[in-house]
Amino acid sequence: MSLAAVHAPPSGTIQRWAWDYVLATSLDAKLAPPAVPDAWETDAPARRLDSPGRPPELRIVQKAGKTRGLRSPHGRARALHTFLHHELQAAELMAWAVLAFPDSPPEFRRGLVRIALDEIRHMHMYAKEIARLGHAVGDFTVRDWFWERVPRCPDAASFVAAMGLGFESANLEHTASYAARFREAGDEEGARVQELIGLEEIAHVRFGARWFSTFTGSLDFERWKAALPAPLSPMLMRGRPIHRDARRRAGQPEAFLDQLDAWQPDDLPGS
Repeated sequence: MSLAAVHAPPSGTIQRWAWDYVLATSLDAKLAPPAVPDAWETDAPARRLDSPGRPPELRIVQKAGKTRGLRSPHGRARALHTFLHHELQAAELMAWAVLAFPDSPPEFRRGLVRIALDEIRHMHMYAKEIARLGHAVGDFTVRDWFWERVPRCPDAASFVAAMGLGFESANLEHTASYAARFREAGDEEGARVQELIGLEEIAHVRFGARWFSTFTGSLDFERWKAALPAPLSPMLMRGRPIHRDARRRAGQPEAFLDQLDAWQPDDLPGS
């Protein structure tokens, strides 16, 4: 939805906070937004923003560099810069969902705002680590990969399928994997940051599991897979090996985990 097609929410509302956050074009505004108001806009229309505002420090490319070479401070800083941008997109998309699904329960929308604030706090953690390694936000290119896909979600159930049960669930594996790789490279501080963020992601995944069940009736693997907007698939929503303990703590049942672990695309040889 282009900005010309919809009016901004009224000032002093949670929707306006979400609107301003998504569209902000300064890094300071992304890292330190104002306090969230208490009031909801009444009878709010659905507002589905097409794209976020981007600070000039963030150089967007269609294909970002690989996060390899973690032995060097440069390589670890590059990886952390990618993770910071993932957190930014997650924060923006939580705010996007507040605007896109105005008829969803207020408790759900307030939860989205709480998660957005968590993601912003994670951005600060990553920015501090990037600086420790001798770099700054903007030293590496980034890709708006989540933004290219998540706004295709037609409803709130699809959104939590893609975000809470998808990307954030996969981050349970990715943070554990990168913590081990940072530790292997001798960067204990960086490893601990990965572990802390992974631990905090459990609550975000639990939020997704809870609300997907509320919206659809149960956390069923086939139902979840069908709710993912094309071209997303379970392949992108898991690391290897899957972090069963963290996922169980986040409310994913054993049968769901077994199916997730075993799933492969229909067009793979032998499938």
